[in-house]
Amino acid sequence: MKLITWNTQWGCGLDGRVNLKRIVSEARAMVDFDVLCLQEIACGFETMPGHPGDQPAQLQALLPGYTVFFGAAVDEFDAQGQRQRFGNLIATRLPVASVQHHPLPWPADAGVRSMPRMCTEVTVTDPRLGAVRIMTTHLEFYSARQRMAQAQALRALHMQACEQAAAQPLADHSHSPFQSKTHTRHAILCGDFNFEPGAPEYATIQQPFRPIVPVIPAQAATNIAADHLQDAWPLVLGQTPHAPTFRLFDRTYGPEPITCDYVFVSQSLVPRVQTLSVNLNSRASDHQPLWIELV
Repeated sequence: MKLITWNTQWGCGLDGRVNLKRIVSEARAMVDFDVLCLQEIACGFETMPGHPGDQPAQLQALLPGYTVFFGAAVDEFDAQGQRQRFGNLIATRLPVASVQHHPLPWPADAGVRSMPRMCTEVTVTDPRLGAVRIMTTHLEFYSARQRMAQAQALRALHMQACEQAAAQPLADHSHSPFQSKTHTRHAILCGDFNFEPGAPEYATIQQPFRPIVPVIPAQAATNIAADHLQDAWPLVLGQTPHAPTFRLFDRTYGPEPITCDYVFVSQSLVPRVQTLSVNLNSRASDHQPLWIELV
C-alpha cells in the first residue's frame, strides 16, 4: 500500500493560487498512490483566498478510479444561508468496507482562536495487508488544551477498534445496520497534528494502552496491550531527525521550519513499513507532503 498525506491549505500554493490540479499532479509525481489523505479541504467558503469552490467534487473529477470521502469538521451556514464546510478528505482506489467520521473533543479555552476538529476513518482492503483502517486528521493549532484532548481521543479511538477486533461482536447476517462489520487491528493514522516531536501530545498518541472493556477475554486483553500506535519515521530512518513539514518556505506562522505532519502505524503494521519520505521541494501548499509504503 502506498499512501500520501498532505495538508493542502485548500490548494493554496505559496504563489497565492488555489490549484487542486497542481496538488494531484504533484502527488502523482511522488508515488502511484493507493490512498490520498488531504487536510484543509474547503467547500462553500467563497470569501477565502482563491475562492476554493466545491473541492470534494473537484477532487473526485481529478481522481478517476478513486472514491472520495469528505469529512467536514466545520459544517455551518453564513448569513446568506450558504453552507460552508471545511475538513479532511480520503481518496482511495482500494475496496472500501466502511467509513466513519469522528468528531474530536473541543473543550472550552477562553480567549483562544479555534475551530471544531475531526478524524475521518475509511477501512480499506489491501491485497497484501488485508483490512486496514485509514485515519486522517488535523488537530488544533492555537489551543494546547484542545490539541491534547484530541490526541487522547485519537488514541482512544484506536484502542476501541483494537478491542472490537480482539473481541468480535455477535455475527449478524440480517443485511440490516446491525450486520457484521470489518474489524481490524491494522491502522494508519496520518495528518497535520500541529505538534512537534517530543511534545506531550506526540507521546500521548503513542502511549501503550490497557483495555478499557473488562468483559473481553484475558488473551485478547494481552494482545490489545501491544497494539498501540507508533510514529513511522524512526522505523525507517532511525535516529535521523524528522524532516520539516511546515514553515519550510513560508514563515507566516513562525520563524523556523518544524515538523508537525506524521504517519503513525499500529504495532501490527510495524514490520510492514518499508519507505517513508517527505517532499522537501513542493510549494503547492504551506505544508510538505509525506508518503509511506507498506508491503
